[in-house]
Amino acid sequence: MSIDIDTVVVGAGVVGLAVARTLAVAGREVLVLEAEDRPGEGISSRNSGVIHAGMYYPTGSLKARCCVRGLQLMYDYCARRRVAHRPTGKLIVATDEHDREELQALATRAAANGVAVSWLEGEQAMRLEPSLRCVAALDSPNSGIVDVPELITALVGELEQHGGQLLCRTEVQSIRADVGCFRIETAGGDALNCRRLVNAAGLGATGLAARIDGLAPIHVPRLWYGQGHYYNLRGRSPFTRLIYPLPGAASLGVHLGMDISGRCRFGPDMRWVDAPSYRFDDSQRGAFAKSIRQWWPALRDDDLTPDFVGVRPKLAGPGQGSADFVIQDETVHGIAGLVNLFGIESPGLTSSLALAEEVAARLGRRLGPSPSCVTRRWPLGLRTSRDSRATGPHRAPTRLVH
Repeated sequence: MSIDIDTVVVGAGVVGLAVARTLAVAGREVLVLEAEDRPGEGISSRNSGVIHAGMYYPTGSLKARCCVRGLQLMYDYCARRRVAHRPTGKLIVATDEHDREELQALATRAAANGVAVSWLEGEQAMRLEPSLRCVAALDSPNSGIVDVPELITALVGELEQHGGQLLCRTEVQSIRADVGCFRIETAGGDALNCRRLVNAAGLGATGLAARIDGLAPIHVPRLWYGQGHYYNLRGRSPFTRLIYPLPGAASLGVHLGMDISGRCRFGPDMRWVDAPSYRFDDSQRGAFAKSIRQWWPALRDDDLTPDFVGVRPKLAGPGQGSADFVIQDETVHGIAGLVNLFGIESPGLTSSLALAEEVAARLGRRLGPSPSCVTRRWPLGLRTSRDSRATGPHRAPTRLVH
């Protein structure tokens, strides 16, 4: 079967759906291909669900710009589409006098990025959160949380309202880049022609790029995998805000988060793995709890219960620090109509709607199908999102490794 459409987005995580929704609202015919049974099954359903303010990232970087812009877009979108969210606020804490300089550097970066934060001495912070122990903190009042399943449902709904379509259980096997057109073949034996192609495949983005006939291997970056464990808290949390330690070189550190219902969770830790794996290794619970006790001394090891594991796509490996988002377009690889999104880790959720704006801008403002490529025939034989409607990201049962 040959199916022709204006724009194909590969990957139905939050970022891919945000891109697809933005293009559909702008008037393009959009088809989203997702290998899993439901949208949001990968990175999107295995993270902290935090709306970040943008103080962590180098000034002028894509992460900084898209996070700061994305925060406002996210709050506006959630309010308009009635997606559950809450501006909880966040405290970033220094637990030792030696950490003050690093906390001050973070405050300086926040100011440079246009992020509102307030400096609190330890006594001030502990008055706000009596169970906390710290010597100083940054108060980020605009940080918050969002119900990711509701967000995904809203994005899919708006995509479809504007004529877009989501096909789940549709794995892309190969892509051939021809002049003005992409030929996509799926593992199920179907074929599609499209004019524009967005690779938003998350953990699979580099693998997908490597399968594009016509894309030079030099434009496919190496990917590392950062695995992170999350634990739930038994009982009620004494905290009303998100609590974060100072960030590490490759992650933001084990922090206290919460969901819309108020359930508290901690994580993620950071472990380099050779391949994505969601098996829960409970052997490091003691070290995990010890890191939390630096700012919450009352926590006991058995207050923690295993929740889930997430994996982050990292463009910088062990000892290499952190890397920026990569939005790779024609100016880099020379293929008109192709945009690759690489290394979309944190703050990808917060940045999703801003990243969608960036992708739309790079694809150009000229709307409508190319008569030589697109014939407006819709995929009638493949499973659509109406057959596999998501009620939100589905998380597989936790598997423990001892």
